[in-house]
Amino acid sequence: MAAGKTTIGRHLARELGVPFVDTDETIVERYGPIPALFAERGETGFRAAELEAVRAVLDGPPCVIALGGGAVTHAPTRDLLRGRALRVYLQIPVEALVERLRRSRTIRPLVGEHPSVERVRELLDAREPVYLESDLVVSGPRRSKRAYAIEIAACLGRAGALGSAAKDAYR
Repeated sequence: MAAGKTTIGRHLARELGVPFVDTDETIVERYGPIPALFAERGETGFRAAELEAVRAVLDGPPCVIALGGGAVTHAPTRDLLRGRALRVYLQIPVEALVERLRRSRTIRPLVGEHPSVERVRELLDAREPVYLESDLVVSGPRRSKRAYAIEIAACLGRAGALGSAAKDAYR
């Protein structure tokens, strides 16, 4: 939800020399716009489509995946990711999220066209306990998206989580 997952994910994929997949883009390609999918099938139907997209990506070659902000709140998706993916949480202050959401042309069904601090805080409060289960939490002062990607790649390399080609880049 406007944390920069797609932009940072693209940079991280370049750093690691692997493909990048945004599951929201995959869902849009298959089902059409996300707000329409929410309207037609509700959140439950959307989460089922999201689970299908995540499963397909995880069954493919290694890559960097950007998930929708609510993906890990869906227990089947969270269970699928656990043990099959290295999960990174980009911890961004609520006020910064609201600012980004208000500037975005993308309407998120769960926050609407005019995101409020209260609504975003409510969502984040509900989601953060699950987000904090991630393998890596990246927070701290604002920096460029590329700097975030380099930091994540370095942390993954130190943790022994990268393949040999990517590890060579961070020795």
